[in-house]
Amino acid sequence: MRKWLVPAMILCLLATGCNTVARNETSPSPQNDNRVRAQQSAPQKKQISSPKQVAAHLEDLARHVPGVKAAHCVVFKNTAIVGIDVAGNLERSRVGTIKYAVAEAFRKDPYGIDAIVTADIDIATRLKEVQADMKRGRPLAGMAEEMADIIGRIVPQVPRDIQPEQPDPAKTDKQKMSQKL
Repeated sequence: MRKWLVPAMILCLLATGCNTVARNETSPSPQNDNRVRAQQSAPQKKQISSPKQVAAHLEDLARHVPGVKAAHCVVFKNTAIVGIDVAGNLERSRVGTIKYAVAEAFRKDPYGIDAIVTADIDIATRLKEVQADMKRGRPLAGMAEEMADIIGRIVPQVPRDIQPEQPDPAKTDKQKMSQKL
């Protein structure tokens, strides 16, 4: 009896689960919808035609926020990355508040609406170095070098993955020979 009960229950569950009722109801057409529609009213991102002017403008906006000692901005295509420098003795919550205030100031600006704001001292310093490379006429090389440095810090080092360097037998034989002479 039990041998037949379990398969019969499984068969019943499968049969009821596969039984779907065909519905002739379709979703309402958007043309026949009488609801009020609103257009997006968020500020549109402006095309950046002069990256240097936009960078200077966003740096100036950020510097006017209380608590910001300095700001460094790099514009790449149509995106701005702004690193702010704050006092080193501030608590993390206060730094977050300052960063939020800078982002709030940018929200009202057509160039700053999609900017990226960071208060990380390392990234802010690297942005300053990228700016210097841009002024020296090496924008891509400077950006690539700094990105390599940033990624080098992010990628973890796992001790298990480290393989000790195997000595080259030819070099060790030469060293032994030179020591004997």
